[in-house]
Amino acid sequence: QVQLVESGGGLVQPGGSLRLSCAASGSIFSVYVMGWYRQAPGKQRDLVATITSRGSTNYADSVKGRFTISRDGAKNTVYLQMNNLKPEDTAVYYCHLRQNYNYWGQGTQVTVSS
Repeated sequence: QVQLVESGGGLVQPGGSLRLSCAASGSIFSVYVMGWYRQAPGKQRDLVATITSRGSTNYADSVKGRFTISRDGAKNTVYLQMNNLKPEDTAVYYCHLRQNYNYWGQGTQVTVSS
């Protein structure tokens, strides 16, 4: 059984920063892909960024240059540093782990508003 626990969401003004964390526990394989997706009201869930167990990263075009994904392998934790936030970044952010199955966290709300 795998559990993903997210933290770090909240309300921030445009241009501000937030850091999301996702701690994975349970049976974590040595080869995996972890990442963040987001879902705004009335929209589909979209990829934000992913990182592999080897450290390769991938970003949505809309966040390139503003968001940075990183990981602490020893802690099975993935981070998403979000800078220069925009109102269109407002969404529920979900942590995702892909190994033998797909696992999702419960989601954390990020609201960018003045």
